[in-house]
Amino acid sequence: MSARMKNPATVLPEAMQAIMSLNQAVAQAGVEQSTLELVHLRASQINGCAFCVDYGGRSARKAGETEERLLLVSAWRDATCFTEAERAALALAESVTRLSDRSDPVPDQVWDEAARHYGERQLAALLLWISTTNVYNRLNVSTRQEPGSWG
Repeated sequence: MSARMKNPATVLPEAMQAIMSLNQAVAQAGVEQSTLELVHLRASQINGCAFCVDYGGRSARKAGETEERLLLVSAWRDATCFTEAERAALALAESVTRLSDRSDPVPDQVWDEAARHYGERQLAALLLWISTTNVYNRLNVSTRQEPGSWG
C-alpha cells in the first residue's frame, strides 16, 4: 500500500506550524512525557493508525519507555506496570477517542479519576494531546501514510 498523498499538514506548512505550537504548549503543562507517549500510542492503536503506532513507539523508546510497557499499552487494564495516574490518562484517552461508542462518552468516573491525578492545566494538556493525536490518526489513516516513512 502506498500513500495517497503527502500528509496534509506537510502540504499546508501553516497547519504544521499550528500543530507544533500546540504540541509545545502541551509539553509545558506538567504532564510527564512518558504519559503523553503512552496516551498517543493507545489512541493510535484504537484508531488503527500504523504510522502513529510505529512513530509513537519509537518516540516513546527514545524518551526512555520500556519494551514491556509499550507491549502492554493495549492491555493496560490488566497490566501491573502502569501507575494510577497513567491508568487515569489511558482511560481518558480511550473515552475521548471512542466518542461514538456510548451515550456518555466520557463518564464521570473516568473524568473524576483523571481529575484526581491531574490539575486543570494538566487535564487541558491531556485533552489537547488526545485530540491532536486523533487529528494525526485521521490524517494518516485517510491518506494511507506508511509506517516508517517519517524518517
